[in-house]
Amino acid sequence: MMREAVLDAFRAVYRRAPVYLIRAPGRANLIGEHTDYNDGFVMPLALDRALWLAVSPRDDAQMALHSLDFGGDTARFTTNQLQDESLPAWTRHVRGGWWLLGRKGYDLPGAEVVIGSEIPAGAGMSSSAAIGVAVVEAALALAGDAATTQAEKALLAVEIEHEFFHMPCGVMDQMASAAAIDGAAMLLDCRTLATMPVALPREVRVVVMNTMMTRQLTGSGYADRRRESEAAAAVLGVPALRDATLEMVEARREALGGVGARRARHVITENARTLAMPHALMQGELEAAGRLLDASHASQRDDYEVSIDEMDAMCEIARAHPACYGARMMGGGFGGSAVGLVRADEVNGFIRDVAASYEARTGIAPEMYVGTAAPGSTVERIGEA
Repeated sequence: MMREAVLDAFRAVYRRAPVYLIRAPGRANLIGEHTDYNDGFVMPLALDRALWLAVSPRDDAQMALHSLDFGGDTARFTTNQLQDESLPAWTRHVRGGWWLLGRKGYDLPGAEVVIGSEIPAGAGMSSSAAIGVAVVEAALALAGDAATTQAEKALLAVEIEHEFFHMPCGVMDQMASAAAIDGAAMLLDCRTLATMPVALPREVRVVVMNTMMTRQLTGSGYADRRRESEAAAAVLGVPALRDATLEMVEARREALGGVGARRARHVITENARTLAMPHALMQGELEAAGRLLDASHASQRDDYEVSIDEMDAMCEIARAHPACYGARMMGGGFGGSAVGLVRADEVNGFIRDVAASYEARTGIAPEMYVGTAAPGSTVERIGEA
């Protein structure tokens, strides 16, 4: 169990118990893709796979970071070296969190840290958002800040991505990790951060299907898609594509150009699908919910152009299975995982059959997870400073 592994490692490396243990979950997004940075709607759920971070303050400016996921390395540096890019890349989120909160006026001490994760990196399950949220939780705990809300913590984690990594992500992943609702999916308005729980029917399971095609958003077309969406919104004269309509797109098709029109059409129709999903799930209209997932994948593939052949194959195989209501690609695109809505009493057979068919078609053995809706990030006091 990763929780115990992180605690044991902390005691072994630093010869004491940590003061705090932070848990920040990964996420599956049922529907609503590339809508978050367009001020739209999404429906994620936190997963019972999490990143764990144990931390204790130091009485000097020294930072010691130990990772269970990168060969058991320990990196040591000072709080004056937070922007030193010669340090290991896996230290960047901790350095970015200390740097950002320092800029915001927090007087943060040095720290001893151990990090371990159950979230596969590059699988579209938001491992980077989880560590960002965990670092924010750790820094605020050491600073004695108990007033910051979970939504505000999510926004701080987004700022780390924007300001330290120069990655123009939206807010969905961080909100899912920090503020998810235990036992339910969460309809999130990415403009207002208003949330609504959406219970999943007992007769279905959410299955995450990792294509094993690792995605790297900073080296992919993700930033291009955001720029294209913002350019389309400017042509349409709206603050964000959330405010646009299909009628506006048709009226301005020539000015938008083919790419701009496709990007706008995806965001507009994806928002509509996301807003339709709660009714379908709460009314038990599972075939309708599946059709929304299938349409979402087609839109991402054709209008937003962020799918790849392996992802298309995974979704095609999944939706052909009799236990599957629908499936779509999940996350920023260009690799990662798909998500499917599957009959609960047939989920084991679904996983077995889809994994075998995907490997037969692609030569790649996938990883499959049954998603259980978990709560957002937590901070547990373990010892004394």
